[in-house]
Amino acid sequence: MNLDWNKIFIGDLDFSFTLEIVLRTVIMFSMVLLILRLSGKKGVRQLSLFEVAIIIALGSAAGDPMFNKDAAVLPSFIVFVAIIGLYRTITYFATKSEKFESIIEGDPLYVIENGEFVLGVKKDHTFAKDEFFSEMRQESIEHLGQVKTAILETTGNISFYYYSDEQVVYGLPVLPKLYKEKLDSINNENIYACTYCGHAKKLTPGKHSCQRCDHKEWVVAINTVRLT
Repeated sequence: MNLDWNKIFIGDLDFSFTLEIVLRTVIMFSMVLLILRLSGKKGVRQLSLFEVAIIIALGSAAGDPMFNKDAAVLPSFIVFVAIIGLYRTITYFATKSEKFESIIEGDPLYVIENGEFVLGVKKDHTFAKDEFFSEMRQESIEHLGQVKTAILETTGNISFYYYSDEQVVYGLPVLPKLYKEKLDSINNENIYACTYCGHAKKLTPGKHSCQRCDHKEWVVAINTVRLT
């Protein structure tokens, strides 16, 4: 199989057009930054799904004029104006109606309550438990029993509300080594946490189903206090 490297890397590129590509790219990139600044957002972590859609639309409008000599900059500028106008209009109506804001932005989602995962949360929102555990570890959380409430915000950020040291209960560990030591049959009497919902209870040797979610995998629960 012979590969045409010239076609792969250069194609029909007219080198006299190279400087114009650089200039077009600077113009379009500057316009994207300007529009994002006008939106008032400071970072990606603050973006909702609606705002991500706006950025994708801006990227699509900016892409072609950067390298396509047949695509002028002015039509893209008109698209930019239309997008920011739409953004401002929708944002205005969102501030006037909580129901409309909920449709556009979504609602905060309770993920943990009283040291246990909220049942049915996966039916309402898709998130990877491993990613959620990673977020918890970054907040120096060792197990669910340290957390009174966790809320997944519409921006993708997670808000944690903690138990005081005196209130910490036994919970499902989120440290990889401890979480991966799953058991479907208990050998020693101890306090265990359900790997699915985080419900913790004292179990005797044998097989057990979680009385809360009916799952059958367990790990040894811990009740260490949070280090800050």
